[in-house]
Amino acid sequence: MRNRVAAVLILFAAVTLSACGFQLRGSATGAGMPFKTIYIGLPDTSALGTELKRYIRAGSGTTVVADPKAAEAVLEVLSESREKAVLSLNSQGRVREHALFYKLRFRVTGNGGKELLAPTDLVLKREISFNESQVIAKEKEEEILYRDMQSDLVQQILRRLSALQTA
Repeated sequence: MRNRVAAVLILFAAVTLSACGFQLRGSATGAGMPFKTIYIGLPDTSALGTELKRYIRAGSGTTVVADPKAAEAVLEVLSESREKAVLSLNSQGRVREHALFYKLRFRVTGNGGKELLAPTDLVLKREISFNESQVIAKEKEEEILYRDMQSDLVQQILRRLSALQTA
């Protein structure tokens, strides 16, 4: 009797989720890229470029090419920077909080140099507390936050690339 009730509840949950349009992020094949080939203007050693290429290859029918002349679209990174600023100080004048910034400026051009997406600035900010007795742990936390911001940037770039099809 319990097995039947559990099976009915699981079936009900599955039907409810499928009926509401729920879909995992990235599970849509051909995530709406309006072009067949794209060139990513980042070095092979760039972590941002590697992650962006991986998401494009996995989530759409778009091919990442090594030659910008063979691509329908060229994503050109104009600037990329990571910055750290002091947010607050304690009563002894020591740093208590930092703000981490990840800034990216890029544009997308099409065949013949036609601009598909004007230069776009993306700025992400995260706040992190600082403790002198936990310097190594805070450095690792900072690395994790920068990686998280990089993943957010990749998702924002992909959404902007997908939106180009409506233009």
